[in-house]
Amino acid sequence: MTLAPETTDLKVQLQLEDSWFTVCDLHQLVPGRGVAALLPDGRQVALFRDRTDRLYGIDNRDPFGGAAVLSRGLTGTERGRPFVASPLLKQRFDLETGQCLDDEAVRVASYEVRAR
Repeated sequence: MTLAPETTDLKVQLQLEDSWFTVCDLHQLVPGRGVAALLPDGRQVALFRDRTDRLYGIDNRDPFGGAAVLSRGLTGTERGRPFVASPLLKQRFDLETGQCLDDEAVRVASYEVRAR
């Protein structure tokens, strides 16, 4: 079975301070998988699109291991909340808030994301 590529001109954008930063085309985000993007200030963001087309953005750096790998983690839900599990030590981070679900003292930055 061959799937037709998504035909849309929608762009994924992140809220950075007082402006929106265009990251990529929406069709480049595969539901259930993450992708890393470089921000203008040199930081990385991990972008996710779930199977209901909701978009999420969190810091890509794993605070426990120090590597920029959260975009490569496995996604899931805990009590209805979407999360990504780090591929390093498996700590889970809430995709909406950046809060670590396994250590309440740890949080990564989260971003407002939209498709326009």
